[in-house]
Amino acid sequence: MPGGSIYVPQDDKFTGASPQQMYEKFWVEGIGERRKMRGVKAAIGLAAGMALAARFSIPQPVLFGIAVAAIVAVADAVVAWYAHERTAVWRGKRRGEVLTGRILRRRLTKEGYKVLNGRAVRGEASIDHLLIGPGGVWIVDNEAFGPETELAQYGGRLFFGEKYGTKMADGLNQAAERLATVLTEKSGIPVTIEALLAVYGGGMPRGGIVSAERLTLLRPRRIPRFIRSRATGALSDEQVETLARTAARELHKIT
Repeated sequence: MPGGSIYVPQDDKFTGASPQQMYEKFWVEGIGERRKMRGVKAAIGLAAGMALAARFSIPQPVLFGIAVAAIVAVADAVVAWYAHERTAVWRGKRRGEVLTGRILRRRLTKEGYKVLNGRAVRGEASIDHLLIGPGGVWIVDNEAFGPETELAQYGGRLFFGEKYGTKMADGLNQAAERLATVLTEKSGIPVTIEALLAVYGGGMPRGGIVSAERLTLLRPRRIPRFIRSRATGALSDEQVETLARTAARELHKIT
């Protein structure tokens, strides 16, 4: 079992299994237990509903209790589904760059932003999304983490669980600097680029944003609001068009 103790005998059924495979296995094995607990919660909801109906003289207390039980069961099922769905990118069932690209296009293009997906300086840095608009220029990359990985910053350093996030931060910051150099040289418009990391899965602190080592981590749906809050109106419409055309021409498109 990955990360297992040398003092604990290994279970053959986990030998060679990835964390994603183990997660799926435990999820499937836990279906029966979740259904059992859902039934218990529904029964409690039934009793609570009938008690409330009696307390407040609500007509047909049994039907009211059944309705409360159904609501409790559905809510529990939705919560369980959502918890599983949050791991879809990490499990490889969905592609983070596709989801993030769709969010950026739908929420920001109408505000004058240009979204270029899958771009790279030839032979060098590559990123998932390049965002150019009235508020400035950003690069956005995507990363998926397991459900038990806590993302945080301590003392100005990034942590992904027990691991440092410095390597990822350095890579994205270097990519931002390299792309900024190319765009500035080829367009004649001085630009600086800020790096963002769209996070799928993992645990985020209250507020949903982690910033350290010149990198900001946040949920994909928070990116448009974050960009609006940081917008300075530094670029005119003409400059945005020039930079977008320059990026399309000079940066290699990743397929």
